[in-house]
Amino acid sequence: MTQVPRRAASLRQSLDALASGRISASELVQETLARAEDTQRRLRAFAAIPRAHAIAAAADSDRRHAEGRPRPLEGLPIGVKDLIDTRGIETRYGSPAFVGHVPAADAAVVRTLVEQGAIVVGKTTTHEFAWGVTTASEAFGDTLHPSDPGRIPGGSSGGAAVSIADGVVAAGLGTDTGGSVRIPAALCGVTGFKPSHGALPTQGIFPLAASLDHPGLLGARVDDIEVLAEALGIGIEPRIEGVPGEVRVGVICGIGPVHPATEVASAFAIAADRLASIFQIEELEPANVFDGCFDAFARIVLAEGALVHFARHDPDWIAAHYGAETIGRLERAKAVRMEDYAQAQQARRKFSAALARLMAGHRFIVLPTTPCTAPRLGEPELTIGNWSGSVREALMRYTAPFNLAGCPAISIPLHRGAGALPAGLQVVARPGDDAALLRIARQMEQVLHPAEPAPGTGGRRSTP
Repeated sequence: MTQVPRRAASLRQSLDALASGRISASELVQETLARAEDTQRRLRAFAAIPRAHAIAAAADSDRRHAEGRPRPLEGLPIGVKDLIDTRGIETRYGSPAFVGHVPAADAAVVRTLVEQGAIVVGKTTTHEFAWGVTTASEAFGDTLHPSDPGRIPGGSSGGAAVSIADGVVAAGLGTDTGGSVRIPAALCGVTGFKPSHGALPTQGIFPLAASLDHPGLLGARVDDIEVLAEALGIGIEPRIEGVPGEVRVGVICGIGPVHPATEVASAFAIAADRLASIFQIEELEPANVFDGCFDAFARIVLAEGALVHFARHDPDWIAAHYGAETIGRLERAKAVRMEDYAQAQQARRKFSAALARLMAGHRFIVLPTTPCTAPRLGEPELTIGNWSGSVREALMRYTAPFNLAGCPAISIPLHRGAGALPAGLQVVARPGDDAALLRIARQMEQVLHPAEPAPGTGGRRSTP
């Protein structure tokens, strides 16, 4: 039996190996497909693995390399969330209603990457229509956590995070409406980036809530995300103004009423201490800034989500084709009045202004990505300290506010001890400051994980 390499190389390592001829695109894609099929058997991270499509694209990449005309991402394998259209590849949007649906065109973000030579090797799993944070599915089976299959990977971009954490690919595309890139990145121990609202086009992505939806990127390291971000037109700031010690970073240790669990609070405190050696760290007191955020977010999603589905299908068709969880959300959405929606949008505007005041004098803020590590499968409610509530509310409390405000945000892994589950550090910048956010995130990653090899220097990844 052929041994399947268990780690994907970084994107830059793969590009170097392809350019030098140390590996062909066909070999790289074949190895990636083998890893994808193994991961799918164990963890159900893929909605589709388009083997013939990927092999044909790899052969084209090999021809381009041989002819001396490679494109910037020539031959790089990536995963694409099942919510995002891919030409000629089944795209189910996580729903049994769309089994067999094959888009005629790529979504805008996919088209940009494919035109630069990237190869789609898998459609990664999503919660049905991205409307959930567990990547559970009655129709297709739950996606499982890569470190503990008895736990959830987070969602709704759970398959993307699992595929990266399990070493199938180094990076991929997801979406983020209230944390759907950052939550699974944190729970699975990888990196997840949500750009500013509107920085990347949503054309060809099944909408959840149009005023909150963001395409997003996931990667093993910040550098992997930078490669795709640059290809998509998000530049990387070459340096942050001022010497590192002059960069002011605000720290928020938690957002009430869901304060971090002990293991997350401890890991975050260690991270803040390490960051203080490089940056000017100041703890911020959010006071009432985040009050009402989750309720406003939830009402907006219900109203805008219902508009999407009821405009496309009648209730009887939905009842016959959708999963029970989505049907339940749409039933609750019927109770949301226009007045409720308008009040939620007003609360959103007030929050955005209050957040801007809180961040005054700080180009970046950091806080935990989620208040807890990965919950167990099938666990609908959580108790964290003195708070009890739904898994959905717990996991989105620290991420959804930045969808409301349109801020760019990235989750990078916190350091964890042996046997500990992953948790994430969320770094947030002001809207439009995406390039600086990626640069500072890389610096923070180096501070938090100094012993890990930098991308391109070799190390634990075994392919190519």
